[in-house]
Amino acid sequence: MYPEQLVNPMRLDLTSAGFSELRTESEVDQIMTESSESTLVVINSVCGCAAGTARPGVKLAISRTSKKPGKLVTVFAGVDKEATAKIRQYTLPYPPSSPSIALFKNGELVHFVQRQHIEGRSAEMIASHLEEVFDEIL
Repeated sequence: MYPEQLVNPMRLDLTSAGFSELRTESEVDQIMTESSESTLVVINSVCGCAAGTARPGVKLAISRTSKKPGKLVTVFAGVDKEATAKIRQYTLPYPPSSPSIALFKNGELVHFVQRQHIEGRSAEMIASHLEEVFDEIL
């Protein structure tokens, strides 16, 4: 587990942009089963691609699009293990991947961006991709 003083700025990177943190299994289940809204989930990470492209790309997409998911939530891989394990049950059949970005509509996974689709791409590329997904699905 990573020390809180290390991960807190990474948490704030998303929460300051309107994301709510899910830290327990029950919080994940509550969001996933009780929400009829679309939900964007960012599985956050301490890695460089999370800091360099995933978080900036997600924030850019949210700031530019007119079609926003109803709920913005995040879990932190390697820190909030219970919540991360639970959200990964909802993202099956995709293997565990962090960072990653999942879009749910009516509780069903409708789009998933794995780490392999984040690494080597710019924040702008990720933002543009997510904006296209939002336009198509939301």
